[in-house]
Amino acid sequence: MYTTKILTTDDYDKFQDLYEDFKSKAASEYNFELEPLDYEGFLEALDKDLIKCIVLYDDDVAKAFLVYTTAISEAVELNIIHSFSKEEFNDMARELLEKFIDVTATLRREKIVCYPMLGEQKNLISTIARLGFKFVGIEVLRFKFDKPVCQEVFEHARIVKQPDDYEVVSWEDKYLDDAVEVIQEAFKDSSDALFDPRFTTLEGTRDIIEKIVNNVYAEFMPNSTSVLLYQGKPIGFSFMNLTGGSIVNIPIVGIKQEHQGKGLSTIMLKHSMDYVIMAVNRYGTPITEINTTTETNNLQALRLYKNLGFMEDYSYPQSYLPIS
Repeated sequence: MYTTKILTTDDYDKFQDLYEDFKSKAASEYNFELEPLDYEGFLEALDKDLIKCIVLYDDDVAKAFLVYTTAISEAVELNIIHSFSKEEFNDMARELLEKFIDVTATLRREKIVCYPMLGEQKNLISTIARLGFKFVGIEVLRFKFDKPVCQEVFEHARIVKQPDDYEVVSWEDKYLDDAVEVIQEAFKDSSDALFDPRFTTLEGTRDIIEKIVNNVYAEFMPNSTSVLLYQGKPIGFSFMNLTGGSIVNIPIVGIKQEHQGKGLSTIMLKHSMDYVIMAVNRYGTPITEINTTTETNNLQALRLYKNLGFMEDYSYPQSYLPIS
């Protein structure tokens, strides 16, 4: 008979073996790019209320767990579901999710739930669909520095001549207000707003941009973050940040609608990538890749990234539970 409950200090010793099992499989089974927290770091995050953990027990033995957080964004972010047993994974996940839905009932009156179903978790689609979750397909693309073909494609990329009245420059703090306006306009009706409703308002978008440039999500890269100007006015942005000292991520690319369809996004992204490629090739910076994500059915974005040397790696369902 399964029981589920919030992890507290009384059960820290019982939980360690299960957490260490997850940690050993984070890369191979869940596509984690960076190593998860060690157990002491995980407990510290729990104690600081940065994350919350629900554990499933079978005869008082911890068999599966679910981790979520409300500390980073306006959404309830469901981070991982893991169990010792693959055979019982769906059954245990259903028990954990039902407990999660119960304990977050009040929060979910105001917050959406988002859940990137990485790796083995994509097998839970039918289970969580019955609980009301919706889905968007996400594609992960990588520009790998250990694959010469990536740089070869980049060097021969199809790039239009930069039109008159346009200029690409690197980020300065004076562009913050313009970035909020441009990104909110670009993302307010996108699928991203379904699982991060901050994009639907200027205030929420400002929170996202400020957390990017203030190193909350990762280390911000101002030189590699490109700003597209039209007659001196910012009308496009390509943000970049650095994780773990070796992985560059492109979290947001946006351009005003009236300037789309001219090949300007490619010019802007190339400007960003030039800085990173120069840092690797000329100065030996230990960056291994540049990565990004886009919707699996966004053919225009997929063509854009592939034209610059990115290669499709894997896809996963980004699920979300609308406000109840």
